[in-house]
Amino acid sequence: MKTYYVYILECSDKTNYTGVTNDIERRLLEHISGLNPESYTSKRRPVKLVWYTETNDINFALEKEKQIKKWSKAKKTALINEDWENLIQLAKKINYKK
Repeated sequence: MKTYYVYILECSDKTNYTGVTNDIERRLLEHISGLNPESYTSKRRPVKLVWYTETNDINFALEKEKQIKKWSKAKKTALINEDWENLIQLAKKINYKK
């Protein structure tokens, strides 16, 4: 069974990049090296892997990536820090505003 990773990088400008891959080591090296000069992370190096999770379901991985990309910086930071209480509060605030 194949493993997929949803990950968050912290860029040198303190922004985050969220992605999905089936080879986290290879993908991280691509980001670090600036392999694709047109990519978001290429001009924001160095980058650092700050969070990832694994799954065997590519559809789940793609949905999680899409979901996290829509999150605020505060919500991503809570996830990275595993601050579940704050993450829940931030989610409630967003849902309440709708």
